[in-house]
Amino acid sequence: MLSLKMWFQSGLNLAAVCLAAELAVTAHAAQPDGTPARVFLADAQTLAASKAALKAGDVPLQSALDQLLKDARGRLDQKPLSVMDKQQTPPSGDKHDYMSQAPYYWRDTNSPDGKYVRRDGQRNPESKDDSDAGRLGNVCSSVHTLGLAYYFTGDEKYAAKATELTRVFFLEPATRMNPNLNYGQGIPGETEGRPAGLISARGLADFVDGIGLLAGSSSWTADDQQKVTAWVADYFHWLTTSKIGLGEKAASNNHGTFYDVQAVTLALFLNETNYVRKELEAARTSRIAKQIEPDGKMPRELARTLSFNYSLFNLRAEMDLADLGRVAGVDLWHYQTPDGRSILKAAEFMAPYYDSNNKWPYQQIHKGNPAELGELLRRVAVEHPESQPVMAALKSVSGGKGSATRLYVRQMAQP
Repeated sequence: MLSLKMWFQSGLNLAAVCLAAELAVTAHAAQPDGTPARVFLADAQTLAASKAALKAGDVPLQSALDQLLKDARGRLDQKPLSVMDKQQTPPSGDKHDYMSQAPYYWRDTNSPDGKYVRRDGQRNPESKDDSDAGRLGNVCSSVHTLGLAYYFTGDEKYAAKATELTRVFFLEPATRMNPNLNYGQGIPGETEGRPAGLISARGLADFVDGIGLLAGSSSWTADDQQKVTAWVADYFHWLTTSKIGLGEKAASNNHGTFYDVQAVTLALFLNETNYVRKELEAARTSRIAKQIEPDGKMPRELARTLSFNYSLFNLRAEMDLADLGRVAGVDLWHYQTPDGRSILKAAEFMAPYYDSNNKWPYQQIHKGNPAELGELLRRVAVEHPESQPVMAALKSVSGGKGSATRLYVRQMAQP
């Protein structure tokens, strides 16, 4: 294994090579025909640098691209999904409305009226039956993956499939989803829909990045772009004005953070620049200061039965917000409260547990995945190479071949 100094220097060298490649090609991520890719959560400079490095024969990045393309090819034969596929009808009477059931609520067999009770971290299989949550998540993920595959290869088959999936789920009158989540995470016999249901729509942030990656494709038309923009605008209005949407914004845990990621990304897509800056600046207080303790703990996530998973989940959302801040000129990556609360501090608290030999001391009823933490630490390392806890954690564990995210998310090279 490389020494920390040698590994860190190799990371700097690769970053320098990528930066030089980026400047030699373009200041923006560009499509196969040269059209700039309009992305937000994905990093445009990393996309451009990755494309240049792949052209130059970068072997580790080729491995990441192979993973991406394997995933994309697996989606080419996917049947287009629609909210109209469900057998049940939402309380509105309109099957075009999204509908899902709260995953952690179970029927109480001891209750004569069949009341549902919460079992945190235990997913009720009943919630997966005939649910639009999986459909929406699948379409958003597929469009994102296929858009990336098109960007890196120029192969029209990927753009054509992404276009087909988008049209069926969001645009065509017979099959489109209405732009709301009024009936997300309902609890049978108790409530038709809850703010918490919005967590299942977090993939819309990746979805609009996927749309941006289709620019220049012959499959994706100006009419498609106009219609998807109209759908996102209607949904954004619902998201930022409805009781359900505002209820999720008020959440003080990962739900609130992912609400911000979703809303800010959609606002960037819609050029709602005033909203973007206002919400990102507010996140310094509403997310970082209120969710992260001076020692880096996130108490609202540590209180869960899957405390490791949810700590990672919220940390990822905080970092996504920081990446969006970079786009908008609001620095959350380096923000710190007077008493030391920061994204870096949360990452440093988590860092030792990248090594599976270090036992997580909080409740975790299912096995966690430290590899996910490794990916987040590599993102932090780019912004805070001075962090000894982060660098030591990355040095202590072999990084393996990494994931496809390294193609489009700014992160330190694998040790």
